[in-house]
Amino acid sequence: MTTKLSLEQLNSAESTNLSDVLLACCASPEWVRALLAHRPFATVEDVLADCDRAFAGISDSAIDDALSGHPRIGDRAAGSGADAQWSREEQASVADADADVQTRLRAGNVAYEERFNRVFLIRAAGRSPEDMLAELTRRLDQDDHTERAEVREQLRQITRLRLEGLLTD
Repeated sequence: MTTKLSLEQLNSAESTNLSDVLLACCASPEWVRALLAHRPFATVEDVLADCDRAFAGISDSAIDDALSGHPRIGDRAAGSGADAQWSREEQASVADADADVQTRLRAGNVAYEERFNRVFLIRAAGRSPEDMLAELTRRLDQDDHTERAEVREQLRQITRLRLEGLLTD
């Protein structure tokens, strides 16, 4: 079960005590530091707004670090941590996809990794397997600069959803 974190806990806990839970939202230590640097937060909305701002300022290498916390679309995340649990929930619809869609997603993941040298990342929550496949196919035609910006945006969306699920008032 995912741990809940109150706004008071976020504001008052030592940074080292928050690291693991925030790294489950986004596996980038740079993002965690950027978020925590703006404490205290008055509201959960302030935290979420700062989450968004942090993504605008973190480095490409921080984005690459964060990708390490995400399995391929269609692969089941290993482990019992909050990040693995969230990933399994976010990608649950892929397990029910027909065999053709699953096969095409696997092939698309390989093609994407060969083209961009990183895992294909998409906010899976709220998307059907067919939608994810269509996005994967579309994004394979993008140049690296455009695709890197898209990865950053998808990671921001995933992190924000996870942070929303983590925080309580």
